[in-house]
Amino acid sequence: MASDEYGIVILAAGNSSRLGEPKQLLHFRGKTLIRHITEAALEAVENHVIVVTGCNSELIKTELAGLPCLLAFNENWQDGMSSSIKTGISALQTQHPDIKGTILAVSDQPFVSYETFHALICSFEESGKGIIASKYSGSLGTPAFFAASYFPALLQLTGAEGAKKLFMHYADDVSAYAFPQGSIDIDTQEDYKRLISGI
Repeated sequence: MASDEYGIVILAAGNSSRLGEPKQLLHFRGKTLIRHITEAALEAVENHVIVVTGCNSELIKTELAGLPCLLAFNENWQDGMSSSIKTGISALQTQHPDIKGTILAVSDQPFVSYETFHALICSFEESGKGIIASKYSGSLGTPAFFAASYFPALLQLTGAEGAKKLFMHYADDVSAYAFPQGSIDIDTQEDYKRLISGI
């Protein structure tokens, strides 16, 4: 696996309205969630990591200072997930025009690791499928790998649409990667309390 052939786009532009504070900056196992996932991404694909910021962009910039990732500011972050996906894919294409594919990840899944990213890329190389989606809680979700041939479709998403739309539309070209811990994400203070207490 040539790690320089792939990228990872981390979507971290939201305002964490249900949590009441920036979820990207919550601490777990000695690191903030955003630093943990960014470091895991850098280990998997070297310097081909784009972090999409929006709300709280300066706080995230400070938290990631010194890491060789590119911060891409989504000025339309309030328009929903699609605007961040488009910001990230556009930045990746500009920086690395020959990239073969990318993983889309979010910043509030604390158990995503280098191993998760590596497994998704290996699944792409071995399965012959253009999309590799994480499977948990009976459905498909992030992190998910998309071959570069799907970049135009990702750039066509609108509003609150996320990449799940592509899982359904291109179902014949989707392979699932079992990632049970992907079901654990942080939307509320209760979620975070459960996480740090190990429940």
